[in-house]
Amino acid sequence: MVKQLQEAIGRDVQIIDCREAQGMGEGGGLAQRGTIAESEKFEVVAVAMSPGKRHITKPICEITYGLREQGVRTSVLVLDSGSGVPSDSPYSGAPGGSMANINEKEIFQIRRFKLALFHFGGISGHVAYKARSFLQYADIPAIIVCEAPVDYEDFAKVGIITRLVRPPPEKVQCAGVIVDLVTGVVRGVSAPREKLNEIVIKVKFWLSKINSGELKLGGVTTGEDIHIPAQ
Repeated sequence: MVKQLQEAIGRDVQIIDCREAQGMGEGGGLAQRGTIAESEKFEVVAVAMSPGKRHITKPICEITYGLREQGVRTSVLVLDSGSGVPSDSPYSGAPGGSMANINEKEIFQIRRFKLALFHFGGISGHVAYKARSFLQYADIPAIIVCEAPVDYEDFAKVGIITRLVRPPPEKVQCAGVIVDLVTGVVRGVSAPREKLNEIVIKVKFWLSKINSGELKLGGVTTGEDIHIPAQ
């Protein structure tokens, strides 16, 4: 079917199964919480935090469109409870604050893909603990996109294996591995072209490593295997 459409239209075509539930209000069908828009191939899943009542907070849609324009089959998962911070974070417990978590269904949805891209906000501590919560049982290479000026050490300190910095084996708390970071992407506003280009370049680079077999879960391009303990 995709091939027939490509021949009829004369350009590359992607088919998106767009939402398992309708959104609220005019144009809101694009991004309701607890929904997934699936591409016809399970290559990349862009994971967005829970939005407001209308749509996904910028710039996750721009990121998704940018990847699709470059031929990357990209799906979008909007978490049901992605706002706030996890209950095991030292930043939790603020009056009126929400608790972020990921459910079993969302974990299985993420694990079907080759690569995950998580879009977080502007507080370094929140980013690290949310990444740990979401990658705890999702054994997948991940790229973190956020506003906060985080580095690999921030994630290793909370028990996440990263491409450059690794926690001691007894401190590892995640099945997933962070392979790259893109910082300075401000939530709620359009992403600069150079940031979109950086995301596309890094996503395509790591997809090529996955497709060639150079990058597998539990291993990185250094040639050293990372053995992740069973959960």
